[in-house]
Amino acid sequence: MAAFQPLPDLWLLSDERNDHVIERSLQSFTVPLGFVFRHYHLPDRERYARFRTLDRIARTEGHLVILADSALTAREWGADGIYGAPLSLYPRRHDLLMIATAHNMREIAQANRIGADAVMLSPVFPTRSHPGAKTLGAMRWRTLARHAQMPVIALGGISVRSANRLGCERWAAIDGFPV
Repeated sequence: MAAFQPLPDLWLLSDERNDHVIERSLQSFTVPLGFVFRHYHLPDRERYARFRTLDRIARTEGHLVILADSALTAREWGADGIYGAPLSLYPRRHDLLMIATAHNMREIAQANRIGADAVMLSPVFPTRSHPGAKTLGAMRWRTLARHAQMPVIALGGISVRSANRLGCERWAAIDGFPV
């Protein structure tokens, strides 16, 4: 695992929607980035091949690589950590970073209990990933974030502009980065 202390402020999540620009996105950052490889849309063999390609690029650029999958798969594939719902990350794997997802106070509490290294709290604002879904909004996001015992990463409708509006230094996007 790469030594990232503290965790990166900026996080990029892979998705079917950003696959056509993800390589360019990974190469465009001048600071270390947290990269979460999801690509749920691909069959297993293609997903692994795509991971290998993006992992090489991310590591060449000095980025942290997190896999949205099991700890076993993350170890086999050589990822720095795992990403998912808090209870899917338990029991604690000390050789992998654990990036939990949360949408409410119960999930923040679960992330606290398992000792996640960071939590992605979403959706802050309306997002193309989940059109029409209920959002937290800035005030509720801040309230929930205060209860987290680890770094909180804003996700959902986040771009440079909305992150500034939220007053949040640590944020993630799927397609909110300029390429």
